[in-house]
Amino acid sequence: MAVASVVGVVSAFIFWAAVFVYDFLGGPLEGALPGLSGLLNGLWLFAGPLALIIVRKPGAAIYAEIVASVLEALMGNQWGIETLYIGFIQGLFAELAFLFFAYKVWNLAVTTLSGTLAGLGCWGYSFFTHLQAINWNGSYGLANLVTTLISGALLSGIAMWYLARGLGRTGALDQFASGREVHKA
Repeated sequence: MAVASVVGVVSAFIFWAAVFVYDFLGGPLEGALPGLSGLLNGLWLFAGPLALIIVRKPGAAIYAEIVASVLEALMGNQWGIETLYIGFIQGLFAELAFLFFAYKVWNLAVTTLSGTLAGLGCWGYSFFTHLQAINWNGSYGLANLVTTLISGALLSGIAMWYLARGLGRTGALDQFASGREVHKA
């Protein structure tokens, strides 16, 4: 799990820095359409899918997300302890895609599904814990659901697939099946 730990640590710094991106772009996106800021949520969803596609071990997504969320909370953020809860949920939901295929299918489609499901977990946690109830037009409503799923698919699924493939081409992942697979292709 050393590589999943590294993914978690690096992700924590990116998650922490993503707040500045969100602070800059989130307001204008929300001003254009409540929920549109969900397009930025993928910046916090990628640790799980990336760890899984590299390490290919059950639990890697949950582990990487927990490492990232603990470190992000320790560095200081506006969510505090809640960061740990949402990190666990995002990691769990990222795992579901690979679990559905019994951890035997490691391709772009399943990685994209993993990122999308991490987005669903992120959205669901926010929707139900921020007392939105059933207000689909609110800040965590339908528009945020759709944009978070898109962001999860693109940033946490597709982008992480290609990042892992790129890392594999460097030889850095040769000790893993994910790295050896790249050299065979």
